[in-house]
Amino acid sequence: MKELVRLRIRPSRDGKTFVYMLDYMDEQGKRRRVSLSHSDKSKAESQRSQTERELRMGVIGPAPMKLSEFIEDSLARTGQQTRESTQYEQRLAMTQLIKTIGDIDYQRVTLAHGELFRQKYLDAGNSRATVNKKVRALKRLFALAVERKQLHENPFHYLKPPKWSKAKIEVYKQAECERLLKAAKEDSDEFPWALLIYMALITGMRRGELLNLVWADIDFEAKQIHIMPKASTAETWQWLIKDTDSRDLPLTDEAMFMLAEHQAKQPDRYPYVFIPIERYKAIQKLREQGKWTLSDSRLRIVYNFRRKFQKIQKRASIKIKRFHDLRNTAITNWFANGLSEYDVMKLAGHANFETTHQFYLAVADDLVDRARAASDAGVCQNLARIWRAPVFSGEIN
Repeated sequence: MKELVRLRIRPSRDGKTFVYMLDYMDEQGKRRRVSLSHSDKSKAESQRSQTERELRMGVIGPAPMKLSEFIEDSLARTGQQTRESTQYEQRLAMTQLIKTIGDIDYQRVTLAHGELFRQKYLDAGNSRATVNKKVRALKRLFALAVERKQLHENPFHYLKPPKWSKAKIEVYKQAECERLLKAAKEDSDEFPWALLIYMALITGMRRGELLNLVWADIDFEAKQIHIMPKASTAETWQWLIKDTDSRDLPLTDEAMFMLAEHQAKQPDRYPYVFIPIERYKAIQKLREQGKWTLSDSRLRIVYNFRRKFQKIQKRASIKIKRFHDLRNTAITNWFANGLSEYDVMKLAGHANFETTHQFYLAVADDLVDRARAASDAGVCQNLARIWRAPVFSGEIN
């Protein structure tokens, strides 16, 4: 059996004497070196054996930590091994768990606490997909604690996510896109809706990616957009990309012309592409007052965004869909025009192949159409002629 605790010798400064010390890893994975303050070998071996037994029995367990301390400890241990967006989601989920059950010791958390948390946020109106995301974040944090031997088992291991089925992928038809752009151009709002919609349709960018786009991200010479996270500076606020760290997207000649025309209407050195100047000033004041958070960079950039977008759709006389469905339209168009799944995955910024494959199936699943064509070309044509043929009475001699 592997020895968990070892005896070491620490010499004195003059090198004439020494004391024994214990060297071991505690259940939190931290290295401990404990001085025994004597040089009695027999006594030191006895102390080593006792510490070994206690360690194996779990007597020397992890130190108590409140949940608020536990999340910071976990993120510090993980370091840069996970994306900033993932760390943000984990910290947010833990903050919400603390609001639900209190800032208790992490070793006291039970399955019942998880069930209470899950139901609270369902009752609060969160979608099942959103609650599922929160549950996954918490389960991962406690799973890491088990791996680090801070816990014997994950209290949320058996916490089931709320049942939910992914909605069918919605896209805009070509005629709908044309009417949508026309209605957006006629909109009297100072917000550049037409350009925003057009960019979403040709680049597949998410709403947050578009609204946090700065002019420095656009390479007019290379005809590309570089999507990258933003740091908190005097001119820009912090913003993180979902799933990926950064990616490049191509721009059409028409898009380049529209962007250049839009930039010419803005003040010199104005950083953001789509944020109206007055709204930018208001956000800067909120930042100065400490009232702007990372979450706000996703949710509060443009007030009433959904309502205003729905208004444009109604004017265009099309079925109300989400702004995100413009991105869906771009991705399905990439597939329809021959791009591979790997290429689409990179362009769309998906974190895993499974997400991209869903769009591929939505485009490639033409089984019904192929079966209809096969039937039309085969026996059905003859059957149809018989069906349409007139029926004569009497016997045929």
